Amino acid sequence: MKNESKEFCLEVWAESACFTRPEFKVERVSYEVITPSAAKGVFDAIFWKPAFKWQVTRIEVLNPIRMKSIRRNEVGALAGKKPIYAKDHYVQRNALILSDVHYRIWAKQNFIEPSKREVPQDTSERTDETPKKYETIFERRASRGQCFYQPFLGCREFSAEFRLVNGNDPNLKRPITAAEGGTRDFGYMLYGLDYKDPQKPQRLLYRVKMENGVIMVPPKNSKEVLR
Repeated sequence: MKNESKEFCLEVWAESACFTRPEFKVERVSYEVITPSAAKGVFDAIFWKPAFKWQVTRIEVLNPIRMKSIRRNEVGALAGKKPIYAKDHYVQRNALILSDVHYRIWAKQNFIEPSKREVPQDTSERTDETPKKYETIFERRASRGQCFYQPFLGCREFSAEFRLVNGNDPNLKRPITAAEGGTRDFGYMLYGLDYKDPQKPQRLLYRVKMENGVIMVPPKNSKEVLR
């Protein structure tokens, strides 16, 4: 089914965020901007179905990038067959996280034909199934502030607020400028995970370049995404 997908635009903000860099094993150190997988997670929190996958296309950074260091308790043991008592396994760790974040995220739904889906749906849902149907549902839910669970930015403790906006509205807050640190090359960054082999998920990377607060995000299957 060929159909030009509609792009939706969400403004997302939170007091703190942490998009953990995988190269740091124990201490949490955040990337300086939101990752595509975390941005996709915000859209999933509002509306998700096996009939489509969200593709983030653009990220606009609206607040200057600020980082802060915090110390917090984490559980230093894994639960196995026997339960563990969290208070007996607390360890204090430092974390370098983002402060006062505000993004404008663009994404579209990539419709998946029923025969190609990883998770089958009830046949009753397929009778009137069209991309337009799911776009309408998302638009209604997002405009009302509805979500399946509260969106978060990197870690669940950093819950986020959101609102659906018209990304072409000239009255919207502008992205940060070059003078505010809005033009930078962040180097290679985690794009997401490839689950073709569920036993060995593969990290995907892409090079992040921001110009005047705007980051263009390539499709997952493009040559810009490295495996």
